Amino acid sequence: MNAAAYRLMEKCPVIRSSLLLAGVAFLAAPLSAKPTRFDTARLSQHVQTLGSDAYEGRGVATRAETRTVDYLIEQFRAAGLQPGGDLAGGKRQWTQAVPLFKSDIVGTPQLTLTSGGAAQNLVQGTDIAVRSPMNGQRQISLTNVPLVFVGYGVNAPERGWDDFKGVDVRGKLIVVLVNDPDFEGGECQFGGKAMTYYGRWTYKYAEAARRGAAGVLVVHETDPASYGWNTVKNSNTNTMFDIVRDNPAAEHTAFESWIQRDLAVKIFAASGLNFDQARAAARLKNFQPMPLKATLSANVAATTETMTSKNVVGLLRGKRHPDETIIYSAHWDHLGIGQPDANGDRIYNGAVDNGTGISHIIEQARAFSREPRPDRSIVFLAVTAEEKNLLGSEYYAQHPLYPLGKTVGVLNTDSMGVFGRERDFSIAGTAKLDLLDMLVSQGQRQSRRFTPDPHPESGGFYRSDHFSFAKVGVPAISFKPGLDLVDGGTALGEANAKDYTAKRYHQPDDEWSPSWRFDGLAEDAALLHALGMSLANSRAWPNWSDDSEFRATRDQTGGERGGSAVPRPAPSPSPGERG
Repeated sequence: MNAAAYRLMEKCPVIRSSLLLAGVAFLAAPLSAKPTRFDTARLSQHVQTLGSDAYEGRGVATRAETRTVDYLIEQFRAAGLQPGGDLAGGKRQWTQAVPLFKSDIVGTPQLTLTSGGAAQNLVQGTDIAVRSPMNGQRQISLTNVPLVFVGYGVNAPERGWDDFKGVDVRGKLIVVLVNDPDFEGGECQFGGKAMTYYGRWTYKYAEAARRGAAGVLVVHETDPASYGWNTVKNSNTNTMFDIVRDNPAAEHTAFESWIQRDLAVKIFAASGLNFDQARAAARLKNFQPMPLKATLSANVAATTETMTSKNVVGLLRGKRHPDETIIYSAHWDHLGIGQPDANGDRIYNGAVDNGTGISHIIEQARAFSREPRPDRSIVFLAVTAEEKNLLGSEYYAQHPLYPLGKTVGVLNTDSMGVFGRERDFSIAGTAKLDLLDMLVSQGQRQSRRFTPDPHPESGGFYRSDHFSFAKVGVPAISFKPGLDLVDGGTALGEANAKDYTAKRYHQPDDEWSPSWRFDGLAEDAALLHALGMSLANSRAWPNWSDDSEFRATRDQTGGERGGSAVPRPAPSPSPGERG
């Protein structure tokens, strides 16, 4: 790709996100020699076991957690790893304790919306999905609290954007849209179609808390959310968790919820407003908040407690630089047992999400243990509570077992491919970093190409555990299988992905199938193994691109790595915009 093409990418994020990397610069990390083979039967067996009803959806703080953690320890030990978790009596344990705040709704929430002079009882899970309170309270009590529409709920001074325009929302319920203002063609302040962190519901909840709002109603729409209402319902009406915070009310309002689009349309109409016109107005800088002629009353009881979950950690100690680590990560949890689907199934098995990622790191550990010991240490990290907003990885990033400044990089796997070999591969989001250049180079040795995230608008960069490490500066990617299947091409790959999202993602039907093919996962594992091994036997310190929002944080720890004297790959443009 020539310089003119790169200049064009930098000027237009939309074009940038659609272009492929054509060349890779010299890498300080050596290329792996002979490819390592992974056993498809083993990969399949782990997924079948962890995704079976016996593991009850691997819910956090359930008996299934104990069973899952025991399985992981057994497999890591059998693979040849040492315990890599918390220190106790001078010895490493197999786990890292993760203190969590747990909240459960008791009984049926009483929710009444009054709009246009008429009162309507809202049904939990049908009209609205209210989360159990995460601000430390055990009761949500709202009486005729007014609603105000604040567009996308974004305050981004660095982008010249403010959806609030000085309107005081203290004590009010804010109604916000999913994603960010550029999703449907705003003023390109947010990088085009690719979602920024301002588009994530986690940001919207936190911004509401910062402004003293009584709560949030996120209007669900499938395309900007990238998933249907069933996913919203299943993810928000069960047990809620958070890391233990000194002041949880600083991050959470009492009332955090999603509502159906049709309900929003009715609320706006009763206020004399057209919902679609209001949505269009929210895409512009001059948007003004819109008070709605509606109030909401709520009475929700909850039980709360502080408990301890576990990350499972295995270690392969390096022979020359044991204090320098490469991390392979994946989350072990899923949604557990929840509301029954149309077939009466209540177990959210999570076979793909993320039995496949866990299967990968187990077999990755086995492969490393059977090869010559690398120079650097390899950490295999199975984290808890990813489905509760990346809590296990966030806790590790805040309480690292191994110094973050000497963590070379993180290779995360979340929902791997089960439909056969692919001609391509990808990562979640469109971040620019040396680690990606290295991955692309290794992929070329498999005669495979890198394809940028085909759906950066889904916000995938912010939805997987690598993001917790990125926030503290550690170079991290979440690997994604390709969509161009060797048998079936991109058309079938896209169809499979859409079918999974619609019918299985965060639903009971995410179950192991004998029709699944694991040769693609095996090939992906070989690619990630080659990258990890090359890093482990090099003196390379990959970094974020110069314009990345994570670069400054990484550079602050440069002294731990020997400063600028420590080699890193020569700078080269990476595909896509920053995450």
